This record gives sequence, structure tokens and C-alpha cells, in this order.
Amino acid sequence: MEPDKEERSRVLVIGGTGHIGKHIVAASVRHGHSTSVLVRNAAPSDPAKAQLLTSFVDFGVALIKGDLFNHESLVKAIKSTDIIISAVGPRQLVEQTRIVRAIKEAGSVKRFLPSEFGSDVERVHTVDPVASLYAGKVNLRRLIEAEGIPHTYICCNGFAETYLPSIGDVTAVGAGPPTDKITVLGDGDTKAVFVVEEDIEVYTIRAIDDPRTLNKILYMRPPANIVSHNELISMWERKTGKTLQIVRIPEVDLLEWIKGSSIIIHPGIW
Repeated sequence: MEPDKEERSRVLVIGGTGHIGKHIVAASVRHGHSTSVLVRNAAPSDPAKAQLLTSFVDFGVALIKGDLFNHESLVKAIKSTDIIISAVGPRQLVEQTRIVRAIKEAGSVKRFLPSEFGSDVERVHTVDPVASLYAGKVNLRRLIEAEGIPHTYICCNGFAETYLPSIGDVTAVGAGPPTDKITVLGDGDTKAVFVVEEDIEVYTIRAIDDPRTLNKILYMRPPANIVSHNELISMWERKTGKTLQIVRIPEVDLLEWIKGSSIIIHPGIW
């Protein structure tokens, strides 16, 4: 049985205007949690972000002024909530140690969900720049555990809204479905897991008060959502009635390409 609204945990989302953060904020509100978002500026100059924050307020979300780099404001924001969900982007992942210090000082947090939302960083083998990114996540896990902070790590693998529109072509993310050719990394037989963002948000929010997920890793791996790139391409070809030209990048060439690329290829994809 779900708790009454007044018994639900209070949720603070840090990074609530990001891709997965805005989904989590919406789910928190829908599930009846008192929800707040940490913001540096409640009226940003970016029109899209300003519109998003306005929509948050319209749905009853509290905007708490604070900064990841301002310890006092961070502690103050954290003291007013029970659950801290971080959805910060790659550039701020290592700065989550600041959140850990603030949680420790606040002393009242029931659960912390750091910004993971990808592959399990301790079960994949990657190369730089992703290897360094993942090493930071592993170090953060050890810090959270050493400080005795109640936590849940969310591993949801690939974002469907990000990777499926290009039919899994990581070189064309955001470009839409291919019309004539598609790039495949390696032999295309490696399986990947794709989870729709709406499902990620729901399971994340359902996990925050579930005793079964306390100090555990929550894996999102729907069996029907586990497919190889070759299988994905075949499904698309059947749907469109067109055969795509496949451009394959061998592993040795892929490694060289990654070294010289400014794009971080999600290691949980293929």
C-alpha cells in the first residue's frame, strides 16, 4: 500500500532542468511528493530554461535558490528535504562530493541518489575519456558508502529518447532516422539496453521510499528492450521497407576515433 500524500518523502532534485532531471521532477510531482529544485537563478536568461522553471512552479514545484559551489546554500536546501536526487551533467559529476559533504552536515537525509543513470560503472570496461568519467563515479560511490549515507544507485543504461531516433547510430544522435546509410560500431552484435525516459523517471521515484532499494543498485533491464544494433536496424528496415547501407567501424579504428573525438560515446551503447 502506498503512503498517504502527507507521509511521502520530500524530494529535492539537483540538476532538475537537465534532460533526465526534468523527467524526474515531473514524476515526483505526479506521485504526490513535495518537490523542490535547486536553482542558481529562478529567472534565467535562457528562454527554454525559464519556460521550464515556470512550468515547474505551475505544477507546485518549489524553486530553492542555491548553488552546488556554495556550501551554505546547499546545506540549507538539503535540510528542508528528505530525499536528494542528483541529475547533474558530466561536467559536474566530480563536484557531487560537495553534495555528499552538505548531506553529511545536514544530517537528516533519508536517501541520496547520485547522478548515475547509465551503465553500472563497476561492471563495464571503457577507454578515455569515458574511463576517467566512470572512475569519478566509482570514487563517489566509495565516498557515499564511507560516510554512511543512505543511497540508491540507478543504472538504466541507454536513454531511448536519445539513441533510438537515430536507430542506434551514435554518430548521428539528434539527426533523426537514417534514410540511406547507418554507421555501426564493431560487428553490431553486442546487445544494448534501451529504456524510455518516462519509465526511468517512474522507477526512480518509486525507488526512493522502497526499503528493497536502500543501499542497493537498481537495474532497469526490460528483456524486450535488450537488442543488438543489427537487430535494431533489421526492425527499422522491416518497418520502412528500405534496406540501409551499413558503414562499419572496426574496433581498432573505433578506438583511434574515440581518442581524437570531442564526443563522449556512451559506453553502455554497443
